[in-house]
Amino acid sequence: MVNLNLQRRLAAQILKCGEEKIRFDPASLNEIKESITKADIKGLIGEGYITLKYMPGSSRGRARIQQVQKSKGLRKGKGSRKGTSNARQSVKESWINRIRKQRRLLKEQKNKEMITNEDYRMI
Repeated sequence: MVNLNLQRRLAAQILKCGEEKIRFDPASLNEIKESITKADIKGLIGEGYITLKYMPGSSRGRARIQQVQKSKGLRKGKGSRKGTSNARQSVKESWINRIRKQRRLLKEQKNKEMITNEDYRMI
């Protein structure tokens, strides 16, 4: 077997990948062996004698589906929650939301003349 460590290292630098991803064409090993400069290696890459192996990575398909579901408000049940309820929404925030709802309701009732200013002030 021909020692092609130098050529493998140079090809990895040129293709910006790891050495284990480099594939040499078995029919043209003699040409590859003679090339010792980066320019030679670039020429062999252009001719297709040196290529990258296909290395499949992790699929993000399932992650994208989950992302769409979460944007719709799904996957928020009891089993998916971590932390206390106070960690998800503080006591202060829930108090602010409650008061804002009450004030909104009072304004609506006042505009519909269900309550008067005197009633409004007493509350």
